[in-house]
Amino acid sequence: MVMTARALNRSTLARQLLLAREPLGVGEAVRRVVAIQAQQPGSPYVALWNRVADFDPAALDGAVGDYELVRSTLMRITLHLVHAEDYRAFREGMEPTVRGSRLCDPRFRAAGFTAADADALLPDLLAYAAEARTGAEMRARLEAVRGGPVEAVVWRMIRQYAPLWHAPTGLPWSFGTAQSFVTATRRPALTDPEASAAGLAVLVRRYLEGFGPASVADMAQFTMAPKGLVRAAVQSLDGALDRLEGPDGAVLHDVPGAPLPDEDVPAPPRLMAMWDSVLLAYADRSRVIPPAYRKHVIRVNGDALPTLLVDGLVAGVWRPVPGGVEASAFHPLPAPVWDALAAEAVSLGTLLADRDPHLYRRYDHWWTKGLPAAETRVLPRP
Repeated sequence: MVMTARALNRSTLARQLLLAREPLGVGEAVRRVVAIQAQQPGSPYVALWNRVADFDPAALDGAVGDYELVRSTLMRITLHLVHAEDYRAFREGMEPTVRGSRLCDPRFRAAGFTAADADALLPDLLAYAAEARTGAEMRARLEAVRGGPVEAVVWRMIRQYAPLWHAPTGLPWSFGTAQSFVTATRRPALTDPEASAAGLAVLVRRYLEGFGPASVADMAQFTMAPKGLVRAAVQSLDGALDRLEGPDGAVLHDVPGAPLPDEDVPAPPRLMAMWDSVLLAYADRSRVIPPAYRKHVIRVNGDALPTLLVDGLVAGVWRPVPGGVEASAFHPLPAPVWDALAAEAVSLGTLLADRDPHLYRRYDHWWTKGLPAAETRVLPRP
């Protein structure tokens, strides 16, 4: 089966719950979309508002507070929100990548630490974090066990490697700047090649459920795992995956029976969160981002700006401003699209009103530096 570029776009939108908001609980919604990038604490709320019918932010607060949904360093060595039942396999699948990037970082070694030092310190640290501890408490514990100072970079590398969940710290977005940590109750096996291979196979299959059809290069981009390991994971699923052909002749893989909607199915406009996974889940990002717009949306330092999604493709960016949502379109948009975006802005304004109406304010400098816009409108909030 040969997939057109538009058919691949619609497949992504369907699996990512972006063709229509679905009546799902937040836990099931996160499982359906696989993972939500979560280094910006408010983004998971915006991401789920885009996907869940009648989304209640308090439901996400509760799922995080009960550790049904957990925040930890996972794919692409960055923070993701995932379902607790997925955490162990995902972390085991990411083990070689996370270990190599954190414990073999030159800054870690320059501070006098080795991977063996971290391995020796982890058991006590994880036992100490059986109940939630602040970052300051965790670093002090490391220093006490080490018998000497632990530089900030060492603490950062160890906490990102260790199987720790971020403990919620309260409103507005469950996680704030004062971080706390708790040991994962679903403890992954570390430095176990068989567990890592099995975990990566689970992660690959789950990725295809949420983002397929996709190539090995796409899977490697989503995870940041080496292509060789991803290819081996795909081969381990031989007979359990379908093979398709992309518009450029690339081999694509998919799970049997997954949604493949007609390429002409309508896609409603959306105001997407910063770092939304649909922007980052593919080596070929033209599935969602027109190539001419990529550098405007994904900035040189990796910031992925909040975007306007129109007919399933990035068409501009948005940010909260006093009085509403400032929407900047990279090309002219018809009046019905602006009307639909205005309705989305009203709904988003309701979500933000009791939380943080100026979410993403720290990223305003990208607008100050200039973004190409064919038209900019302030869409009023209620």
